[in-house]
Amino acid sequence: MATDLHRPVTTPAAPATSDAVPDAVRVEGLTRAFDGRPVIDGLDLTLRAGEFTALLGRSGCGKSTLLRVLAGLDREIEGTVLVPRRRAVAFQAPRLMPWKRVWRNVLLGLPGKPQRDVAEAALEEVGLGHRSGAWPKTLSGGEAQRASLARALVREPDLLLLDEPFGALDALTRIKAQQLVAELWQRRGCAVLLVTHDVDEALLLADRVLVMRDGAIAHDAPVELDRPREVGSPGFAALRSRLLGELGVRRPALSAG
Repeated sequence: MATDLHRPVTTPAAPATSDAVPDAVRVEGLTRAFDGRPVIDGLDLTLRAGEFTALLGRSGCGKSTLLRVLAGLDREIEGTVLVPRRRAVAFQAPRLMPWKRVWRNVLLGLPGKPQRDVAEAALEEVGLGHRSGAWPKTLSGGEAQRASLARALVREPDLLLLDEPFGALDALTRIKAQQLVAELWQRRGCAVLLVTHDVDEALLLADRVLVMRDGAIAHDAPVELDRPREVGSPGFAALRSRLLGELGVRRPALSAG
């Protein structure tokens, strides 16, 4: 069954906590197979409007496949997938067209004939307004990723899908990019699904962390830590240890003596 669409989702200005908040995403019995082998197998998932969710899992578990299905880029599926009409995705590779200036890249794919000021407003929001007229090849890795985020935000999404968008960045640039995404989410109030391999990143950003295993959601944990968060925050280490265990990473016991 092909992906179905919700009507536009109305989201609150602040992150959602009430059970009365509407669903942004509802997935039931999702199966996606390649050459007869199911990568996603009977998966059920609900994401609430305004909620920031991180998705963890080993390589090849189906995380990126799920994100592509939610983005409407993969429709060869079985099951039911309900997503907002207004959704956007940012990948690890910024995927900027080198022959178009940055502001024109931001407007790529938008319906109608949006003007440059629409792109520049989004670029200002991600701190890149001064580079709107630049060529993509002149951008640093962090700047290119911010341009990619601006291209997603200009679509005013009810659902923002992030597929390891910080994976290719150096450590300091990655920290800044994480802080930027947290600020954008709190300001925009849209639902976010972040696919990542980084447990610390998931705990720093998300309201809720999912672990995917064997083509299904194997673990679902709320992150009830005060914001802003740091790796040394109370409760952080315990959550980190639990998630690493769910991912099959066990710390060796220290020997006495």
